[in-house]
Amino acid sequence: MNRHQKTILIADDDASIRFVLETALTQAGFVVETFDNCKDLLGRASHGHGDLVITDIVMPGGSGLDLLKTLKTLRPEMPVIVITAQSTLRNAVSAFERGAFEYLSKPFDIIKIVELIGRALDSHVTHTPKRGVDMDRFGGIIGSSRAMQELFRTIGRLANSEMTVLIHGESGTGKELVARAIHAHSPRRHGPFTAINMAAIPKNLVESDLFGHEKGAFTGAISRRTGHFERTREGTLFLDEIGDMPMEAQTRLLRVLQNGTFTRIGGTEIISANVRIIAATHQDLPLAITSGRFREDLFYRLNVIPLSVPSLRSRPEDIPLLCDYFFAQVAKKTNIPPKWFTPEALALLQSYNWPGNVRELENLIQRLMILSPHETIGLDRLDFIGGNESVNTSPDSTTTRLDPPHLSSRPMPGPSLEDSVIAFVDRCFAKGDREEITDLYDMVLRNVEKTLFERVLQETKGNRIKAARILGLNRNTLRKKCGDLGLD
Repeated sequence: MNRHQKTILIADDDASIRFVLETALTQAGFVVETFDNCKDLLGRASHGHGDLVITDIVMPGGSGLDLLKTLKTLRPEMPVIVITAQSTLRNAVSAFERGAFEYLSKPFDIIKIVELIGRALDSHVTHTPKRGVDMDRFGGIIGSSRAMQELFRTIGRLANSEMTVLIHGESGTGKELVARAIHAHSPRRHGPFTAINMAAIPKNLVESDLFGHEKGAFTGAISRRTGHFERTREGTLFLDEIGDMPMEAQTRLLRVLQNGTFTRIGGTEIISANVRIIAATHQDLPLAITSGRFREDLFYRLNVIPLSVPSLRSRPEDIPLLCDYFFAQVAKKTNIPPKWFTPEALALLQSYNWPGNVRELENLIQRLMILSPHETIGLDRLDFIGGNESVNTSPDSTTTRLDPPHLSSRPMPGPSLEDSVIAFVDRCFAKGDREEITDLYDMVLRNVEKTLFERVLQETKGNRIKAARILGLNRNTLRKKCGDLGLD
């Protein structure tokens, strides 16, 4: 590519951005023309000038997204790079749906932009935008942080794809919201979206729920039953907490992903699995593979497009935006005037560790909307979060943390956890020949889990909602594990 023959058209109402881009691209060997509005750039491009466009979104007298749409009609072969200081999921999806080559948030790396322009001019890829997308279905996925901007960009990239996605994130981060957003902007958006939580289904019913069964396939199967794979035909099947799927069901799911077909339990009819799979987990699946709890081949089949949802504590700058959104949502549902936090209260919220992530924040705001008598909410109303516990600001902590109630100031007497595990292992070895022991890993985990859950449930007087929050687990996961450990 001879850069001296390539002309870059730039539209941005910020003179400093235009200057930086023009200087860098000129030094890189491009011919550069800059405009402070969309109309003038469009007039230039519509007469055949320019090889690539860089445009801001929000400008006086016109939108960069509208400019992109018009350019893709007039000159569909021309790559367009969208840059913006207002990066939202709506903007990201809209940019890619209208045919943007790339979508970047400000501030950007000028060296990477030069490299990106080179790739765009070399590729000559034409992006055909999809029509008819409902741009209002974003379900509370909000944030201006760098991590959320990257998430928006990835979801936008997936808009025209049907690839399998594996979403990873802590409980309460909004993994299902992300899955719904991917579905809502996919070619299958007019089909059904079915969400299933693997941790909430009894192990012996998972395969029947997913694949269905024939009459008489097992005791209690009094009639044929269609599973979620059949009922979600031409849609998206969201498998939440995939790490809790039993091994037998994992094997069946692997066959479906490999062959695209399945049979009902007890049946012989081969059925086409016309669904897109999006899976999610808060677990470390590679660790689960090492311990034999998850199939490695299934992991690679699911992990085609890995997507990470950031925890709330990793993006405290998004908390004011989320608070405004949740206050407005509750106000709309309850007809209660919206409330807001004082600066001191917001600072406390931004310093909290949020073990329950966005779900915990949403629940807090719902309570405050109902219980707080004043429109302005100060520190005195945030005993829901902190109580009298201390703030952990240890040097090795990357985020200021408020420890869970009742557990922060209590010393940990007796032997350490490591000592207790070693003592348990020693007792196992003392009981017999170590060559005969084949499940020590599961034995240790089961004993540690049972002791931990018993202690936390004792502390919360059996309240599983509070226990799940302290443990950082999904309530359904805690309920399932309590059942497996005989703690019901």
